[in-house]
Amino acid sequence: MSESHFLMDGEAYVYRRENSRYWQCATFLSGRNYRQSTKQENLALALEYAKDWYLDRVAEDRLRRRGALPAPRDYPAERPLLPKPRALGERSFQEAAAVFVHEFKTMTHGERNAEYVDSKERILRLYLNPFLGDDPISSITAGRIEAYRLHRLTPPSKAEAANYMIKGRELRGKPRKWKRPSRSTLHGEIVCLRQVLKMANRKGWIAALPDMSAPYKASGKVSHRAWFSPEEYKRLYEATRERAKHPLNERWRAECEKFHDYVLFMVNTGLRPDEASRLEYRDVSVIADEGTGERILLIAVRGKRGAGYCKSMPGAVHPFQRLRKRANPTATDLIFGAVQRELLNAVLDELDLKTDREGRPRTAYSLRHTYICFRLMEGADIYQVAKNCRTSVEMIEKFYAAHIANTLDAAAINVRKKAKLRKGPSAQEALADA
Repeated sequence: MSESHFLMDGEAYVYRRENSRYWQCATFLSGRNYRQSTKQENLALALEYAKDWYLDRVAEDRLRRRGALPAPRDYPAERPLLPKPRALGERSFQEAAAVFVHEFKTMTHGERNAEYVDSKERILRLYLNPFLGDDPISSITAGRIEAYRLHRLTPPSKAEAANYMIKGRELRGKPRKWKRPSRSTLHGEIVCLRQVLKMANRKGWIAALPDMSAPYKASGKVSHRAWFSPEEYKRLYEATRERAKHPLNERWRAECEKFHDYVLFMVNTGLRPDEASRLEYRDVSVIADEGTGERILLIAVRGKRGAGYCKSMPGAVHPFQRLRKRANPTATDLIFGAVQRELLNAVLDELDLKTDREGRPRTAYSLRHTYICFRLMEGADIYQVAKNCRTSVEMIEKFYAAHIANTLDAAAINVRKKAKLRKGPSAQEALADA
């Protein structure tokens, strides 16, 4: 097994094979691996040589990308899609992205969710700028966008993977392995790219937007969201109730009791996990429903869709009262705070409910999906359910109602046309008799 040492913030490294006395240096630039022997047996001398060698490769790569040097024979196939040299005074994509971030933060202040606004800067910093940052803004064509998609969906080489893991250790405190981005993740990155290009188009930096549609895309199958069937939900709350009564460790009792009430509260309100995390005690009040006379919760919700209201099922009242009694809180205290993901995953793994039959993982969001499905199965009005969940009827019909058998009316489907009474022979019978 070879011995490796990283340098230049993980952008290059030196290594020595088992049967070799010399140290080798390597780096990865613009889709190509570079390797060379240092001809040094001493590690300190090899590191000094590798630093100078890496800086030379960076300079050559920069000149090659500007067209000043010819491309080597083994350059990847997508390199013909490299941008043309930037004209004097033309802005790069990274410069346009910086202008977009400043404008987006200023113009959406207080109108969009702060986490959503911050996600734009994160996508640009981690993904778009490393690949497109030096490109002239006018050279972002459909081919370059396709090359970006291919770059994100292709597993990294050994050198790239090593750099990725060393940077992940610096950022998060532990190594990270490459993971193929999901369809929604890549879609969010393309949306951010489109927003930058739209801003550049408004300012006259580009004449028109390129074609950004995904090539080779098949028609997507509409799949329902992961939820808990009535039988699965019963197993879940019975397991959380048992943990609340008999925790594995006595010092975890408070968290287990809180988690049990969280599950019941979420399935009886349909809140999003982020909405429940922001919920304060002053946002919830116990009222008597005028229509049914039952006690329910009136919740002032602040989350993805701004401020709104939610009326719970009666089953949410007792969990809320238990939470308030145990905490003895002030009006501004959070009811739940951060989602107890580790405890949720532990319970789901024990019950073998972490994924549904299609392999989709169940998360805290699945409790909201369960609420919507239960309401549809009970025959609730779909418009009122959408309004109470702060979503649209279209979303519910597309992702929830399609797979709920109770939404199909057999009496309306199995209609049979009554046979008409015949008063005389048919035309064919009359001709046969003739």
